[in-house]
Amino acid sequence: VQLQASGGGLVQAGGSMRLSCAASGRTSRNYVMAWFRLTPGKEREFVAAISRGGHGTYRDSVEGRFTISRDNAKNTVYLQMNSLKPEDTAVYLCAADSTIITSSYTDSAQYDYWGQGTLVTVSS
Repeated sequence: VQLQASGGGLVQAGGSMRLSCAASGRTSRNYVMAWFRLTPGKEREFVAAISRGGHGTYRDSVEGRFTISRDNAKNTVYLQMNSLKPEDTAVYLCAADSTIITSSYTDSAQYDYWGQGTLVTVSS
């Protein structure tokens, strides 16, 4: 499956932004989909994942601010980001896997498919 992320840009602190990840090649409904982010000097960091059934899992620092959702008819996963903070600045990457188990959602090594990143910059 090929993944295409979009929607990044520059936003002020406290603002909102929605990222999209469009899947092609195979139907995304069979995959767990996730967002990770990269910042200089840090490891790839888990942000959120959504199960095949639509249940979301989040890292603590974005819980209550970010919402992950999926539209299987459009083969697209979204990350709605509200109340953005400067520390959310990163390159956001979408990922997919068809066999990953729930306890491994936060482990980037468990995902077989990755899209290119989209840069989100939050100014203070």
